[in-house]
Amino acid sequence: MIKSNIEKLIIKYCINQINSDELDILNSWLNEKESNKIIFKHYIVTNYSIEHYKSVNASNLKITWSTIESKIKPNKRKRSYWKYAAAASVMLFISLSILFIKNREQDIPSNIITTTPPTLINNDIEIGSKKATLTLEDGSNIFLEKGKDFVSNNLKADDKGIVYKGAKVSKNKIQYNYLTIPRGGEFSIKLPDGSQVWLNSESQLKYPVAFAKGEPRKVELVYGEAYFKVSPSTNHDGSKFIVNTQMQEIEVLGTEFNINAYKDEPYIYTTLVEGSIAINNSLNMAILKPGDQSEINIADQNSTINITQVNVKKIISWKKGIFTFSNLPLKEIAKVLSRWYDVDIIFANKELEDIRFNGVSSKKQNIEEILINIRNTNFINNYKIDGKTIFIR
Repeated sequence: MIKSNIEKLIIKYCINQINSDELDILNSWLNEKESNKIIFKHYIVTNYSIEHYKSVNASNLKITWSTIESKIKPNKRKRSYWKYAAAASVMLFISLSILFIKNREQDIPSNIITTTPPTLINNDIEIGSKKATLTLEDGSNIFLEKGKDFVSNNLKADDKGIVYKGAKVSKNKIQYNYLTIPRGGEFSIKLPDGSQVWLNSESQLKYPVAFAKGEPRKVELVYGEAYFKVSPSTNHDGSKFIVNTQMQEIEVLGTEFNINAYKDEPYIYTTLVEGSIAINNSLNMAILKPGDQSEINIADQNSTINITQVNVKKIISWKKGIFTFSNLPLKEIAKVLSRWYDVDIIFANKELEDIRFNGVSSKKQNIEEILINIRNTNFINNYKIDGKTIFIR
């Protein structure tokens, strides 16, 4: 079992956020014993590095390690942070490289060589940030971003999030607010009952400005992705917490979970981090345990609730500022990048859309850094940026 502090350092190393002191700690751990190097390699291959369409063999690992080792060894005569950063960049490149094409081994384009630089025309693409639009009960809209605060009788909002004051109202006096996150944004909110919600890009939450005493605490994820940390029912006279989305209702006692319900996706995914939740649709009911992910087909009114065990850390990595892609087609990665960077990504042909990647990247990276790493795999020829449109060919 890898220690949590070492795991954090490896992750920071992969996403190019490690400093020289932390890299010294990681290097010392690696040199303690040979088994630590094995653990390190296994962790990278399992979670963040490239995987070939055929299994990675020992010689491949040895080559990878020797490359990393040559970069990570400290220079006793001259300690330079930028050399450490360069080492991290090497791992970042490895972690973002493509490894296999599912069920298409014969089509691997091994002979593509990129010789021309990408075309940039009016590159207006910015890294995503904390921003949202708050729609009040009277229909007025408040735009929230850095430097813009809003205060009223029952809430306080700034670029760190929204906090509502705890209050109770009668059932017939409930009023609703909407929190809408645009493409290129993310935001968080503390509801009147103390429950916390983190919203990803292109998402919308509907919720009451105060909950009715003795009634279920109901909110609606209209669309998008959200992470919920729910205040226990025991703190609210047993009142259940219920989240409605298209095609399903989630009943919560007090727990943490993630819902992915984007409008342009065919499925709704609900992932339980801890606690217990019950999921209901028109025909079925399922109880999730930690590590479970439910799947409901939006197009099928009679859809069953399929449940699988997943890697929760990867599913909720967006909340911690990290993109994690696990055997994901490039067209699906493009959707994620489009939401965060507020861009449109167009492919020259369908074959490019189906190339599958494993990788991890910081959401603080410029999108062009990610595109360069993808291009360097030689599975795409090049890309062009024109304003807020990216063409991949």
